[in-house]
Amino acid sequence: MMIRNYSFTTQKRAGMAGFTLIEILLVIVIILLLASALVVFVLPQQEGAEKNTTKLLLSQVATALDTYRLNLGRYPSEQDGGLNALVAKPNYENPRLGEKWKGPYIKPGTPLEDPWGHKVRYEVVDRTADENKSGPPYKLYSVGPDGQPDTEDDVRLTPEGDKAEDVTAATEQ
Repeated sequence: MMIRNYSFTTQKRAGMAGFTLIEILLVIVIILLLASALVVFVLPQQEGAEKNTTKLLLSQVATALDTYRLNLGRYPSEQDGGLNALVAKPNYENPRLGEKWKGPYIKPGTPLEDPWGHKVRYEVVDRTADENKSGPPYKLYSVGPDGQPDTEDDVRLTPEGDKAEDVTAATEQ
């Protein structure tokens, strides 16, 4: 008899095991609330991290450009390959110039792209006619998340101390 009683109570407990629909819905609501809080607090942090990463990349490239200039006496031109002259030795017409190249100036494999997948822009600026000769004779910037140049979200290398700066932060001050 004892065996029958035991099997009856086990069957009764097995039928009662599990979650009710309300419990499952409550768990889903809690998970959705946590996910929405994560989105609200993490996405702005990610945008700030991407801009900081871009600022660090621009500073690194500026340092490499200055080292290139110290070795060769000038900044790389478009004929030299632009920023690619920092990674791979260009073919110089003057063999003496080729001997002065002591690169790579940037660690090989370092992508010269911002976190949004856009190439870092480098333009040599002619400062001979410019009265304001402060800062480096080049423009170094990222087009930012929208991919359009000369917009609010561009990240540029500033002339003061060659530090990268978010354009929106500069215009708000």
